[in-house]
Amino acid sequence: MVLGRLSLLFVVQLLFAASAHAVCPYGPTVRKIVSCKPGVSTADCRRVAEKSGCDVVRELELINAIVLDVPATKDKSAELELAAADEVKAVEADRRVNWLKALGEFRLPDIKETVAPFKAVLAPPAKAEPDPEQPWGIQRVNAAGAWARTQAAGVRVAVIDTGIDYTHPDLKGNVYGGANVVNPDKPKDYMDDQGHGTHVSGTIAALRDAKGVVGVAPKAKLFGVKVLDADGSGDYSTIIAGIEWAVKNKMQVANMSLGAEEGMDALHEAVKAAASAGLLIVAAAGNNGGAVGFPAAYPEVVAVSASDSTDKITSFSSRGTQIAFIAPGADVKSSVPGGGYDSYDGTSMASPHVAGLAALAAGLGHKGAAIRGVLERAATKLPGLTASQQGKGLINAAKIK
Repeated sequence: MVLGRLSLLFVVQLLFAASAHAVCPYGPTVRKIVSCKPGVSTADCRRVAEKSGCDVVRELELINAIVLDVPATKDKSAELELAAADEVKAVEADRRVNWLKALGEFRLPDIKETVAPFKAVLAPPAKAEPDPEQPWGIQRVNAAGAWARTQAAGVRVAVIDTGIDYTHPDLKGNVYGGANVVNPDKPKDYMDDQGHGTHVSGTIAALRDAKGVVGVAPKAKLFGVKVLDADGSGDYSTIIAGIEWAVKNKMQVANMSLGAEEGMDALHEAVKAAASAGLLIVAAAGNNGGAVGFPAAYPEVVAVSASDSTDKITSFSSRGTQIAFIAPGADVKSSVPGGGYDSYDGTSMASPHVAGLAALAAGLGHKGAAIRGVLERAATKLPGLTASQQGKGLINAAKIK
């Protein structure tokens, strides 16, 4: 009888030990991205992860990975345990970053000045008289020079950012949906609570309605993918989830006016998977005046530096061999939440010019990586700038064929 009780107690202890992995103890946790090897199913990857951790936060099918919370007290041992599993390819810390501050953060010009009329170096203006609906940057890339042939009608563009104010009068006719991957309790609430994504969206595809501003690709379909909170912060895994959403929902172009100083393998895998799926990602180079940030620094991404109205690179713009193009990024006027408009500085403002140009190319039937070649053939080097400052140069929309 005593032996029977001891046996029962032993069984109960085993059951408790087996279930302990599934429930996080009280106390702080750390987040890991567990990437499994090719051929390992998502279910098996999850099962392996759960043996060493607690809560599975999300599955990242695009890169065959699991996002896992583990007790902080078990951080190192759990990482070693996971890394030793036959099914696991890599284990990385899922860091939280302010992707706007790390980028250098978009900002108002220090001194508000009227933008001096620029000289048409690459092409004459599309109209004899200035169009008040076209901010100087839209004019500088000669967006109207392509509109007789393409306005990107039907092209699906993901704005991977802080969301979009889809009630804005210059945007609501072009916003077709989106997702909130920051808050799983509100997956369809992609309303912009920060302002950054709304400003970016206007440069890409504000309506051509003789009011406010017009975007480079005024008939593109915008989709707001909210990966950053109201502070501009987000986990690496959230950014990856945003890219995954764009791929699964068959976006053709994605704009990522965000960045971090460091990359990580899981993020690069997501970028490569997106490229393989035919999604062209355009990203801001950064605003620290130094090295290009991530994801812009990855070779599969179109990295964009910022120019001013005199065709010079801005002092804040990052630069490097990864730069693909330069685009207007100083005193750029666009939409802001609440129905208004304002002018900001940043490579965040340059990137959507190129994303809009990519959408124009997609509207002519070009796909994926081929769009980059189309844009390169439509670009001209700006005098006085190096390749590390401007890449292939400034794109002229009239030359997009």
